[in-house]
Amino acid sequence: MTETETSLRPPAADNHEGHEAVQEAHEAYCAVERQLAILLRRSQAFSAGMGRKVHPDLDPGAYGLLVRIDQSSPMRSSDLAAYLRVGRATISRQLKVLEELGLIVRSPDPEDGRAHLLALTEEGHRRLHDARAARQGQLRTLLAAWPEEDVRLLAGMLERFNTLTEGMHP
Repeated sequence: MTETETSLRPPAADNHEGHEAVQEAHEAYCAVERQLAILLRRSQAFSAGMGRKVHPDLDPGAYGLLVRIDQSSPMRSSDLAAYLRVGRATISRQLKVLEELGLIVRSPDPEDGRAHLLALTEEGHRRLHDARAARQGQLRTLLAAWPEEDVRLLAGMLERFNTLTEGMHP
């Protein structure tokens, strides 16, 4: 049995109570894994739809690129690739499309003549802003029945989880 298989298997309990506690903990982690899988699948579909709202020819994964460029611009493509944990060739292909659609602009990095800095164009800002406003409207509709305290709790828990995953590699 591999180390991974051993770590996924609940440890043996000496008594019935201990075994129940271990089983309940195992079920809780299985439930988290299941719900995360659903969230990720739906989030990818949601982001693809948001990308189409930005531009009908936008690749499904490009919405996240635009959001990150907007948050961190000006930024180098290598920093964007590192943040997203994708290769430079992959990010270059995606950025080329965004540039051809007039959503981003590259400018020479004054600190390194070999590098370029990325930023959204005015059109990119406008389209991203409109798509994000629509997305936030959908979230408000989905969560309208929740007390504001629960919405804040969800945001805080997601932030806490995302912080844990920053150093993870696939």
